[in-house]
Amino acid sequence: MMNAANRITIARIALLPLLVVLMQPYPAWMSERYELIRLVDEYGMITALIVFLVAAATDKLDGYVARRYDQVTNLGKLLDPLADKLFVLTVLILLVQGGHLVPWIAVVLIGREAVITSVRLLAAAKGIVLAADRFGKWKMVLQVAALAVVMLGQSAPAAMDGVEAAGGWLMAAAVAATVLSGFHYIRSNYATLRAG
Repeated sequence: MMNAANRITIARIALLPLLVVLMQPYPAWMSERYELIRLVDEYGMITALIVFLVAAATDKLDGYVARRYDQVTNLGKLLDPLADKLFVLTVLILLVQGGHLVPWIAVVLIGREAVITSVRLLAAAKGIVLAADRFGKWKMVLQVAALAVVMLGQSAPAAMDGVEAAGGWLMAAAVAATVLSGFHYIRSNYATLRAG
C-alpha cells in the first residue's frame, strides 16, 4: 500500500506544518527580537505560495503515477482527497486569521465540505460509494487558483495592486462554484441514496 503514489500524497500532507509556520501572523515584538521571525514576516507569504503551488502540482503527479504504474489503492483513494481538502482549508483559515479574507468565505467553503462529507458517510453506511464528479474537480481548481492569487496579492509590491482585486473576483467565482457544485452533487446522488 505504501507505493510511490501514496508516498507523494503523504509528502504533500507533510508540507502542511511548513505552510502554517510561513503564514501564521506573529506578534510585532517577535519580529523585532528574532531575525528568523522577521524574515518569515517579510517573505513568508511568497514562500507559502510556492509551497502551495508545489503541493498543487504533486496532487496531479500522484494521480498520474497511480494510474500510469497501476498503483491505485484504497489508501490512495482516501488520502488524496483528504490531502486536497486539508491544504485548501488550512490556507483558507490562515488567510482569514491574517485578515486577508473575510470569515464568511471560510464558513461557506468549510460548510460545503462538511455537508458533502456527511452525504458520503451516509452513502458508505448503506454500502454505496459516491465518486467525485467533474463539478467538484472544477470547484477545487477554482479554489486553488483563487487562494494562490489572494496569497500573491498579499506578497506582491504596491505596483501589483490589481492582483489583489483579481484575487477577490476569483474567490467570488470559487465560492459560487463551491455552492453550486455542492447542490449539484446532492441532487445528482439523491435518487441513489434513497434507493440504497
